[in-house]
Amino acid sequence: MLDDALKSQLQQYLGMLRQPIRLIASLDDSETGKDMHELLNTIVGLSDKVTLDTSGTDARKPSFVVARENEAQGVRFAGLPLGHEFTSLVLALLWTGGHPPKVEQDVIDSIKALHSADGGDFNFEVYMSLSCHNCPDVVQALSLMAIVNPKVKTVVIEGGAFQKEVEERQIMAVPMVFLNGQVFGSGRMSVEEIVAKLDTGAAARDAVKMSEKAPYDVLIVGGGPAGAAAAVYAARKGIRVGIAAERFGGQLNDTMSIENYISVLETNGPKLAADLEAQVQHYGVEIMAMQRASKIVSAEQTGGMTEVHLENGGVLKAKSVILSTGARWRNVNVPGEAEYKNKGVAYCPHCDGPLFKGKRVSVIGGGNSGVEAAIDLAGIVEHVTLIEFADQLKADAVLVNKLKSLPNVTIHANAQTTEITGESGKVNGLSYKDRATDVVHHIELEGVFVQIGLVPNTEFLKGTLELSKFGEIVVDAKGHTSMPGVFAAGDCTTVPYKQIIIAAGEGAKAALSAFDHLIRN
Repeated sequence: MLDDALKSQLQQYLGMLRQPIRLIASLDDSETGKDMHELLNTIVGLSDKVTLDTSGTDARKPSFVVARENEAQGVRFAGLPLGHEFTSLVLALLWTGGHPPKVEQDVIDSIKALHSADGGDFNFEVYMSLSCHNCPDVVQALSLMAIVNPKVKTVVIEGGAFQKEVEERQIMAVPMVFLNGQVFGSGRMSVEEIVAKLDTGAAARDAVKMSEKAPYDVLIVGGGPAGAAAAVYAARKGIRVGIAAERFGGQLNDTMSIENYISVLETNGPKLAADLEAQVQHYGVEIMAMQRASKIVSAEQTGGMTEVHLENGGVLKAKSVILSTGARWRNVNVPGEAEYKNKGVAYCPHCDGPLFKGKRVSVIGGGNSGVEAAIDLAGIVEHVTLIEFADQLKADAVLVNKLKSLPNVTIHANAQTTEITGESGKVNGLSYKDRATDVVHHIELEGVFVQIGLVPNTEFLKGTLELSKFGEIVVDAKGHTSMPGVFAAGDCTTVPYKQIIIAAGEGAKAALSAFDHLIRN
């Protein structure tokens, strides 16, 4: 189950336990049940502070609870928490065993203070897949909440081990979270976001805190590679720097393999995002997470500082601002897309691909992202149909050749997607028009993965500073925007080639330009 290197690493972690814990297992005779028993025995064999009780009677089998000694309540894992979720298991063991989490104390206090209006419990169920790189954040957040607050109950369910349950609840995207039997949310969520959603007064309190902050020399809006690089370069000048970001890392959090970041042979998006955040924190930059800008007001209008207004009502002030709000996946904008989002329409093949095992899916988009998605999915699903609007695929030749070599892939170029169809609340097909003949064809399938590029996150800037016809912030060679004292960098700008390394370089350039602005004014 675990190789020797992983066992050695796990044993070191278990050495950090401060108090005894026990694993309460509800097993069955399935292969997953046998593997779970083996995994639990391995864990017990690595620490004298861990015991195993196999007398569990939970209806969801196989599963096990990580609980404190002499307690029966804790975090429950249904299915094997391996792959991307092995870290979640290790953290659940450590936190239950008294090892302190690396979370700000005010977040812990907020979790402890949570209570429902009717005085009942918060019963969370989170469905994940072992290949999902967005799932661990949600799993770990809900696990921490269950360990800190006894009113929170968390069950982590591996969708592959409970396929019938997944189909009955029509779960076609992960992570998917239910609270007391009702859908609570889907996609990546931080512990702060979950707590804020439960604590309705949190936004107003946060707005007051934001507005009371002293002005920044450089305020960066957005925490992707451009924002992180800007923060490092600005902070090294010895000035007051802050980052307001919806989620640190931006698109990196949704990116798997990265093999073209110079000097780094291979990494993945979540790891690179974590490394960037650690470096930014090293330089003392204040990171304000879960903050989304709604408006920017120029220094000329305020008669002093540039103001960044936040959606929660808070206002941040700065002598200079760097906009690095990045971009998001572009929608195909056809009938059925919005209606069946997370019900067969998906945007992350790594996260949601395993939910379509043995089924028929389509990928819309013939660029690198689309072709890579089709290649990945072909190893999981029954059949992949790739739809490309242009008359040929735009991806790199090596990817196209690989795709064409796969026996369970069909390619339709010069094809325009016209509709995503569905029945009983989930996708059942896709219609496309042959652009050469205008004939419309329909494909029966269960999933559609949209991979057609990016749209800049700049809607809040319309009418405030100059944008291109594509919504990108117009910048000059030094990152200046049309608003004095405001700079921009990364995928939200007119700079060509949306790449991680280019965004980072542009962020550094914008920071140097902002500092030049400060010393001249």
